Amino acid sequence: VQGDICEPDFIKQLFETEKIDIVLHFAAQTHVDLSFWHALEFTYVNVYGTNVLVAAAHEANVEKFVYVSTDEVYGGSTDEEFDESSPKRPTNPYASSKAAAECFVQSYWERYQFPVVITRSSNVYGPHQYPEKVIPKFISLLQQNRKCCIHGSGLQRRNFLYATDVVEAFLTVLKEGKPGEIYNIGTNFEMSIAQLAKELIHLIKKTSSESEMEHWMDYVKDRPTNDLRYPMNSEKMHNLGWRPKVPWKEGIRKTIEWYKENFHNWKNSEKALEPFPVTEPFAQLSGP
Repeated sequence: VQGDICEPDFIKQLFETEKIDIVLHFAAQTHVDLSFWHALEFTYVNVYGTNVLVAAAHEANVEKFVYVSTDEVYGGSTDEEFDESSPKRPTNPYASSKAAAECFVQSYWERYQFPVVITRSSNVYGPHQYPEKVIPKFISLLQQNRKCCIHGSGLQRRNFLYATDVVEAFLTVLKEGKPGEIYNIGTNFEMSIAQLAKELIHLIKKTSSESEMEHWMDYVKDRPTNDLRYPMNSEKMHNLGWRPKVPWKEGIRKTIEWYKENFHNWKNSEKALEPFPVTEPFAQLSGP
């Protein structure tokens, strides 16, 4: 059933007509660059929409409500490893909206003992991802003989988790996750954006020479803030029995193969490959 989490009547009716016992709340505006331009829209969808959904789920008395958050709520760190009790210090409107939504969700546990669980995961990659995200964007650009557009120095490092590993993590949280708890879903596999570009150039353009690799890299201005790293401790998830299984080489090979055949399946996929989001006038939201 397709619908908008920001429409309380629709959401209320959904819980009344469907036998929903578990909610996995993934719905969000997630493009960091775009969030600087459309902060109000991100706040509306991510905070207000979450409020609508958790209130309706509580009223419907569901068994578990899993709110899917992000490692970005911690803000950046060069050395400190974040665990679930680390303070939230978001540095962009997207991360700020996710952190605020977490507070609303957590309040339902504090006030009503409503069984909510919050997850914070590293960057996810794999087939089917919209090409605005860095890995499918670079793959798609290279497959069209275009350069990888790298923000700033390219030294920002990110942890990458393959999609099936993340699915396993959510299944583990559904089964074993304790109400009121937060779980980091992270990986030790970390790579700089410049190194990521080089790796993809090597795999797609079959080149190992540094000068040839540089030919396929285009450094553009940085976004207003760009956290250097999000190192997370995922021991709590390991204690539930989950660990990432898919090695980078296997995951990235499968991802590259998929994009060879499927890039054009998206509406406006070309727009997603611009170095910065193509912003359109923001429609006035009806609502609070």
